[in-house]
Amino acid sequence: MEVVLASASPRRSELLGLLVPEFRCAPSTIDEAAREQEPPLAYVQRMAIEKAAAHSACEAIVIGADTIVEHDTMILGKPLDRDHAFATLRRLSGRAHWVHTAIAMMQGDRRLERCVSTEVSFVPLTDAMIAAYLDTDEPWDKAGSYAIQGLAGSFVKKINGSYSSVVGLPLAETREMLTALGVKLHW
Repeated sequence: MEVVLASASPRRSELLGLLVPEFRCAPSTIDEAAREQEPPLAYVQRMAIEKAAAHSACEAIVIGADTIVEHDTMILGKPLDRDHAFATLRRLSGRAHWVHTAIAMMQGDRRLERCVSTEVSFVPLTDAMIAAYLDTDEPWDKAGSYAIQGLAGSFVKKINGSYSSVVGLPLAETREMLTALGVKLHW
């Protein structure tokens, strides 16, 4: 049974590779703009579904996933530039925020969906810490302008929920969904 990951994310691909021996990546090209007044959870779930549905003609099991960072009901997306990234990290400094990852798996008319929310708390960040972090290549294609699995892991004081979900694919839930669809896993 072929598995298709509708994502270009190397992190998602690496995580899925821990579960599935073979799959192919086929990124979806969809409009990722949030709708007016769209709540963060509704947005991330819609993105995962639309990414998977973009390959609806495919016979394979298609996995769509999306990850967002939410703070005070606002979606903190990928940084537009250095100033935007700085403002985002300043906003998260010393505070808790939510990381939501939605997954949609489709095969023909079969569809499974899940959304995993994890609370992440940052230590207070100095302007110098933020500037030094922004001098690396790490934050530029990441929701919330940081990667928990990299250097910014040192910003995390506490996590309540799924670490792999913050990285980009909640492993326990993905495993359950793949098993329900009859996918042969590594073990």
